[in-house]
Amino acid sequence: MTGLVTVDTGTYWSSFGQWVIMALFQIGGFGMMTLGIGDVSSVAKLVLFVTVIVEVMTALALTLRLHLGYDLPLADAAWSGQFHSVSALNNAGFSIHADGLIRYASDSYLLAPIMLAIVIGGFGFPVLQDLRNKLRDPQHWSVHTKLTLVGTAVLLAGGAILLLAFEWANPRTLGSMPAGDKLLSAIFASVSARTAGFNSIDIGGLTHESLGLHYFLMFIGGGSAGTAGGVKVGTAMILVMLVIAEIRGRMDTEAFGRRISHSAQRQAITVLVLSSAVVVLGTVFILHTTEIATDRVIFEVISAFATVGLSTGITADLPDSAQLMLILLMYIGRVGTITLAASLALGEHRMPFRYPEEHPVVG
Repeated sequence: MTGLVTVDTGTYWSSFGQWVIMALFQIGGFGMMTLGIGDVSSVAKLVLFVTVIVEVMTALALTLRLHLGYDLPLADAAWSGQFHSVSALNNAGFSIHADGLIRYASDSYLLAPIMLAIVIGGFGFPVLQDLRNKLRDPQHWSVHTKLTLVGTAVLLAGGAILLLAFEWANPRTLGSMPAGDKLLSAIFASVSARTAGFNSIDIGGLTHESLGLHYFLMFIGGGSAGTAGGVKVGTAMILVMLVIAEIRGRMDTEAFGRRISHSAQRQAITVLVLSSAVVVLGTVFILHTTEIATDRVIFEVISAFATVGLSTGITADLPDSAQLMLILLMYIGRVGTITLAASLALGEHRMPFRYPEEHPVVG
């Protein structure tokens, strides 16, 4: 589920090895999309349908572009198209090219299908199911769907605009590109930063401001019960609504004409606090084992925890203990957040009594 690698996928592994890797992130993505939802039987068919349709259409678009636009032999074009299609929908971030997708940085015909697959996989299937059933009736979309769609749009647009501003004149990333290519690369980077892990620019060449922006985008991630990682867009949006309500002095946290339950608010805060603690502990541990710059270690830790796969190029240079920590962070970030969310939802129970209330000083 995470494209952090210590060797080049396309040259180190045999064809069989690459097939195994693709099968693993295909199974992993499908499993997380179904098991992240309580009622597996009612949604499994939709998950399978969307997976097949999106991957086949994306693979076809990529194959045709690589074969007709780059004169790649049809068999090679088909394999590359299939591998990157499956990797995109499952937000895995694995590429069979040593430079990721940098060679295609100016090709919107190739990057656009990949971005679309990333976004669809990152929405989460509760959103896709809601859109399928009520596509022409947005007033009756669930609050979760509305929060996810609005949050995703804000993050994608805001991320692209800020990346353009931060990298416009940077000769290591966007500086030498025409204006149109700069816009395309900024949009792709904003989409990919939210757990997809592909790169069309040199991540190691980003400015400090862009690295900080990536911390934020990667940590939030995509939608719940999808292929994306992170603390999830819905969690972040609930916390935003909570802050707005507190600033306005309102008792209820509201969104789109509905009250957000207190249990959802507590769960969001818990996920945020525990996820932040995991990132901090992982960062401190790796800093203790290496002399690599702090900003790049933080980037690597968040990328691992949020199952993104982007790297500034330090993964292979880390000592074994640090690489093992990254493995643990990837596991916690992918399995732990879903398990935590499920346990919080299922573990609620009413106490037979309540203690007297007091108000400790805050701030």
